[in-house]
Amino acid sequence: MSFRILILTLAFVFISSCKDQPNEITEIIEVEEIPNVNSKSLNGTWELVSFYNYKDNVVVDSFDTSSNSRQLKMYTDSKVMWCKHKPADSSEWFGYGTYNFKDNTLTEVLDFGSAVMDNVISEKKQFKFELQLQPNQFQQIELDDDGNRIYSENYKRIE
Repeated sequence: MSFRILILTLAFVFISSCKDQPNEITEIIEVEEIPNVNSKSLNGTWELVSFYNYKDNVVVDSFDTSSNSRQLKMYTDSKVMWCKHKPADSSEWFGYGTYNFKDNTLTEVLDFGSAVMDNVISEKKQFKFELQLQPNQFQQIELDDDGNRIYSENYKRIE
């Protein structure tokens, strides 16, 4: 299976697990102020709250996450781990590796993951995203080969 098909399949799975928002573009959900947070750091625990779809680099659609699943990311100074919990689905979803970000680019290099992710990692270990980081929320934006925005995962800080 080619990498593009696999990525499109994963994107479809993420989007299909979300509830539809009829033609309404929403802001990232407001989050509580968490004291002593370094706005230039991803360190902490983050929860996926919504997705944006882009056309011509403009948000054209948004979806909140489904109450039937939960996805978390945890960052330390150099490591990243994410997991997705979807009780109705017997497949497991997680990945672990290193990351860095510079000049609004987030690069994650996964070392291993669940069986599904190990198949993805065997074809491609490094994942690059445009990163829009604020103290208690961030957007991880997938770009196409020409640098155009495709979709984003939108996270809020929970710790």
